[in-house]
Amino acid sequence: MKVAVIRFPGSNCDQDAFHSINDDLHLKAEYVWHEDTSLGGFDAVFIPGGFSYGDYLRCGAMASCAPIMNEVARFVKEGRPVIGVCNGFQVLCEAGLLPGALLLNEAQKFVCKDVFLMPINRTSFWTQGVDHALRIPIAHGEGRYVCDTETLERLKDGNKIAFRYVNQEGQATPEANPNGSVDNIAGVLNEQGNVLGVMPHPERATRAICGSTDGLQILQSLARIGVLA
Repeated sequence: MKVAVIRFPGSNCDQDAFHSINDDLHLKAEYVWHEDTSLGGFDAVFIPGGFSYGDYLRCGAMASCAPIMNEVARFVKEGRPVIGVCNGFQVLCEAGLLPGALLLNEAQKFVCKDVFLMPINRTSFWTQGVDHALRIPIAHGEGRYVCDTETLERLKDGNKIAFRYVNQEGQATPEANPNGSVDNIAGVLNEQGNVLGVMPHPERATRAICGSTDGLQILQSLARIGVLA
């Protein structure tokens, strides 16, 4: 199996994704340029963090119109695994592949620290088997997840909230919310459950020397490709 790591001008977490998949998961990842028009031969897609196109216009807005995104949309429609992390989450929302949007952090400051995530959905491709709070780093200035009331209720009723920000005791308190996201939401799934958007960086938490290996709990899902319902 092969994972496509999409590279946009301004991506700066693509190498983190590449090495975590290849070196820590011992799977196969290859870079794909944003101007490419084919994902032939790939089984999954990783849209990394960074500042695609310099975050001009809106974060992820210009990247969502890149040629490769037509292929990403095809992957989504076919039920194949797609993950967008940080800026990648923004890209997926801007492309209409995930509901909601990411806005400026409530404190209007860039936040870089470790946070705790509690899996809410535990049955999707990306969250299956994750049964405890994960310690994962964040690094973003525009990570406040927002959506209208109707969308929020749909996410709740459909069990499409992937992760919430919690404290070390696993409680979703206002103090545990690093950016003011509605309902402490840190990640969401599409209706099929094959697409995950998450603001924290699991690819930066795959080695003990980096402070946590909890990111493997999410990314090891890639080893299950072939059994996705």
